[in-house]
Amino acid sequence: MLIGVALHLIGPLPLLSTAGTPLGIVVVLLALLLFTASAREFRAAGTFVRGNQPTHAIVSTGPYRFSRNPIYVSFSLLQLGIAFWVNSLWLVVTLLGSLTLMTLVVIAREERYLERKFGALYLDYKASVRRWL
Repeated sequence: MLIGVALHLIGPLPLLSTAGTPLGIVVVLLALLLFTASAREFRAAGTFVRGNQPTHAIVSTGPYRFSRNPIYVSFSLLQLGIAFWVNSLWLVVTLLGSLTLMTLVVIAREERYLERKFGALYLDYKASVRRWL
């Protein structure tokens, strides 16, 4: 996101022909609500939100009924909302790079970890819930 902001400041590329501030604000608020609900489910399950700490449970309630990665969805929505808010195509372009990196590196690593730690329990969850929305 910081790269997108820097590129926007250096050479702005408008995303929309009209101001997208209201849409951006709504998307940012949705992102914050999704993140809050997702983090609440982690805490209720007694596991950590931060990805660099051990996971103690497979969370399959709340937003995790619909997506295995609602926190990453919320981060992506946040960046998209800011892109609309400040009318920046650069933030959308860098979001595509972020999504690729999250999918191929971060999520793939997390899925391998969860498969090793929880085995069939995670594999069943993985088979029944989409990665994204």
